[in-house]
Amino acid sequence: MSVKINYQNKANGKSTVNLVLFVNEKYNISNLKKYLSNSEFSYINDLLKTSDLKKNLYIFEVSSKKKIVVISIKNNLMTSDVENLGAEFHKRINYGKNTEYQILSDTIVSKQDDFLGHFLHGLKLKSYEFKKYKTKKESRAISIVIIGNKNKPSTQSQLKFKALEEGTFYARDLVSEPGNVLHPDEYAKRLSSLRKD
Repeated sequence: MSVKINYQNKANGKSTVNLVLFVNEKYNISNLKKYLSNSEFSYINDLLKTSDLKKNLYIFEVSSKKKIVVISIKNNLMTSDVENLGAEFHKRINYGKNTEYQILSDTIVSKQDDFLGHFLHGLKLKSYEFKKYKTKKESRAISIVIIGNKNKPSTQSQLKFKALEEGTFYARDLVSEPGNVLHPDEYAKRLSSLRKD
C-alpha cells in the first residue's frame, strides 16, 4: 500500500473528510473546538471521559463517512517514539474504505524538533510491502494532506526523510529476495548500480 503526502495551507472545506488532530497526554481537547462541530466535540469529549488515557490514539467514527483520529503527544518523547507513533497511526488506518486523511499540523504542541517530519517518516516506513512476486497486487493508496501553517517539515527535512525511506526500502527489497534470485553475482550487480548515487 502506498502513502501519498501533500501539503496545503487551508482545508478544502469538506465536512466529511477524515481529520487527524493532536492533543496533550491528558487528552485535553479544548483547543480543538475550532476544528470540530459542536456535536463532534461533545461526542468525543463524552467518550474520552470513560477512556483509557494511556493509549496513544483513538479513532472516533462520527458518521459512516467521517472518522476523527485524536493522537496524544506524550511528554518527553524521543525521536524513535514519534516515529513509532506514526507507524501505529498507519497500522490503525490501513484497512476499510477510508483512504483520505487530513492532518491539522496547527494542533501539534510538542518540544520535539520536527515532530511532524518524524511522525510521517514512521508512517511511510510502516507502509513498506514487498509485492514483487505476488500474483494479486492490491492498489490501495492512502492520501495524507497536511493542513496548516505551523509545524510543517522544511523542504530540506522532507528530502532527508525521502532519501532515508528510499534507502531503507531498497535494503528491505534486497533482504526479501529469495536466495535463488539474489545470489552473490546478482547482489554485487545491484550494489554496483548504486555508484551513480
